[in-house]
Amino acid sequence: MAQTAQAVHATAAAAAAASNAGAHHQHRHQQQQQQHPLDPLAVPLGISLYTRALAGVLAFDDEIWNNCAVYFSSLHRNTKTHPSLYTPLLPNMLDFFQRATKHCPWSGPLWSRYILTAEDAGWSFHNVESIKHAATNTKALDENGMTGVLDMYTAWCGFLKRTAMDPNASEDAADVAEVGLLAALEDVDLWGKRLYKDAYQGDPNFRLERILIQYLTEVKGDTDAARSHWDRLSHHALLANSYDFWLNYYLWEMVDYASRPKASSPTPPTPSTGGKSARVPTLATGVLQRALTQKMLDWPERIMEVYLQHCNDYEQPDTLHYALDTVHKTRRIVAKRREREKAAAAAAAAAAYTTETQPQTEQTQDQVVADSMQDATAPGSPSNGKRKRDETAEDAGEAASKKAKSVEASVDDAVSQESKSKRDRENTSVMVTNFPPDVTQTAVRRYFKEYGHINNLILHQEADHKSSSALIEFRSPEDADSALLRDQKYFNQSQLSVKPGTRLTVFVSNYPPTADEAYLRRLFAHCGDVFNIRWPSLKYNAHRRFCYMSFRDMDAAYKATLMDGTLVEDQYKLQSKFSNPSHKKDREGAVAEGREVRVKGVHPATQENDLRSVFGKYGKVTTVRLLTNLSGQHVGTAFVVFETKEQAENALELDKTKFKSQLLEVELSKETNYRPSATMRGDPSSRDPSLAPSGDGDIAMPDEPGNTQQKDQKPTPAEIQARTMAIMNIPDTINDARIRALAEKFGSIVKLVLRPDHAGAVVEFADASTVGRAALGLEGFEIVPHHKLRTGNVKELYKEKSEQQTDTHKAPKMSWMPPPPTVRRPVLGRGGSKRGGLGFVAVAKKEKE
Repeated sequence: MAQTAQAVHATAAAAAAASNAGAHHQHRHQQQQQQHPLDPLAVPLGISLYTRALAGVLAFDDEIWNNCAVYFSSLHRNTKTHPSLYTPLLPNMLDFFQRATKHCPWSGPLWSRYILTAEDAGWSFHNVESIKHAATNTKALDENGMTGVLDMYTAWCGFLKRTAMDPNASEDAADVAEVGLLAALEDVDLWGKRLYKDAYQGDPNFRLERILIQYLTEVKGDTDAARSHWDRLSHHALLANSYDFWLNYYLWEMVDYASRPKASSPTPPTPSTGGKSARVPTLATGVLQRALTQKMLDWPERIMEVYLQHCNDYEQPDTLHYALDTVHKTRRIVAKRREREKAAAAAAAAAAYTTETQPQTEQTQDQVVADSMQDATAPGSPSNGKRKRDETAEDAGEAASKKAKSVEASVDDAVSQESKSKRDRENTSVMVTNFPPDVTQTAVRRYFKEYGHINNLILHQEADHKSSSALIEFRSPEDADSALLRDQKYFNQSQLSVKPGTRLTVFVSNYPPTADEAYLRRLFAHCGDVFNIRWPSLKYNAHRRFCYMSFRDMDAAYKATLMDGTLVEDQYKLQSKFSNPSHKKDREGAVAEGREVRVKGVHPATQENDLRSVFGKYGKVTTVRLLTNLSGQHVGTAFVVFETKEQAENALELDKTKFKSQLLEVELSKETNYRPSATMRGDPSSRDPSLAPSGDGDIAMPDEPGNTQQKDQKPTPAEIQARTMAIMNIPDTINDARIRALAEKFGSIVKLVLRPDHAGAVVEFADASTVGRAALGLEGFEIVPHHKLRTGNVKELYKEKSEQQTDTHKAPKMSWMPPPPTVRRPVLGRGGSKRGGLGFVAVAKKEKE
């Protein structure tokens, strides 16, 4: 499928290139009458490539159809004066547009060109009218709002006007055109009112009205009726503030003025009369005067310039004096208005700059929850135990140096990948309700795609099965703001409600480790309807325990924040706050503040007090932690926290110094947050898996004393292998506690290692017979919707990931053909002009949610 998509896109790109070559060929043919031997192939190639592209998945892309229409139309026009060998290859344009409108019935430009082509081909009135009826009968013409409707009706009204103005037209052609023009205006108005109700303001370009006015002026000769239409339009708010409307109105009056015959006096003037009376375009002057009275005119400077020039050319001195006074007063008013607009623009730019400079990453909120979480941990909670700063040794036989190198080598990749996913979902999302119950994600994306790139879309059908709702995340806050224009607009027959997604999402942490989505929905059920729960990926930190809960309305989200500090299951002090990525400063810890140093090469006999006395010479030491393994022996790494950043930087002088016969390596700790695995051993009460972040942004983990019995009676590798199994296809949002809860139903667990980077977990049971029962019970288990587990051995778990990596980086086979360029997948839908925004404005909100 991917190869087919690439081939189709490559075809479209090649067709565009061939069409450019064909146009260049025609230009050279007309200008120089000389052709390169290969030039004649460009046009047949372009025709065949467009034909192939429109026969595939791109047949539903109206932008491709419009490009092809322009290409074929240009070739047809050129062949009328310069016939060539490829003339028989050109398709019939009427058949072409019939296919185009059948595949893309929402495209107004295609319907418009279809009507124009039929008129150019000499079709009868009834045949052209049948095209118009076919367009109005399709249910997709208003899918882009009123844009397609107005495009089609403009072509239809233009056909009526030209038919009436034809000198060879029948006697009733003028009457038919008048009836058709008035009916078209009425139909468009009713169509807009049906879609947008009172929000519909008409066509800002008043195309149909201009055609009607031209018809009344040139065909009927009824300038009074035409002037009444201009006057009616001038009271329309959408047009009254447009300088373009007033200039067109003024030009029409000037044309009418110039077309009037000069009145001849029956008697010559006498000295008593004072001479001939001047003939001035008073009505045109009045149009410009009315334009300057509009307080919100978009370009008053242009109107003032035309007004003064007009009075200088045609009016009497007293009218020119009045014009000078009016322009002088208006300029002062406009200058103050421009100052206010400039100040508002500067304030908006400053606010936008402030927003851009603030951290907007979800990872920041994950990592810096430190300080608040230190107070949030309830007394007696397992989260109060001693933390471990790096992944501890899982086996005494593992080489600590190899492990440290692998972790450090992966840190940069993890940080770089997390930094690429900077997103501010809370300020770039909108909540859309009242979609039809059977709406699809594709339809929703097509409806909103012209407002900006959609990063994510969550679509849920309501419990009553009468409607659906969607939470749509855009790329930027500006895109989300523009999508609000769809509020109170219609999707088919459903009137949508589009509201900002701000203050709908709550950051929740420190809940029980085994809590799943159903548990959290029950916990917050009294607050309101939970629309969606977003879990973090554990791929780069298997110890994360938090989520983002999006509620349907702000009241429910506010009630959820009131649960902050609630004691859950008598030991977990829940944290529930509004999600806000800009709150980085409130949650920084020792690592983020630069107050912690990492010390390597520590002698095995070193105690915490020894390090405290050595580093205490550079400042007040608040915390000293030695990294230990499962047996309680430290592995040569320690972390020292100072009271200030300056003290920590001064302690760097100890780098490369000798302490107890070993050279120390001292450096500032870095925020890597990279822990790709989580390990649980023995009784689950001895260790709290998937711990919440501690006070300094790391993972608080209690000490685990060594098991003397296991030291004395160590199992053989064969015995460990016999009682160990792998669980695969685990989503990277599932923590180790939930996997343990599933596995321990089949027997006692000695050790569980969660590996989100391999989409699985390794489970060692106490009894080898338990492995078989667990494999049968967990095979095909649906841990989350549409995600079933698989079981196997450890080699299969790691082999599966390595094979995927091998396939991904497999060297391409040598070929005489160059590799195809990287292209996007085709999108079923249409391009074209921006949806919405034509002839209507957003309805004012009655209530502030």
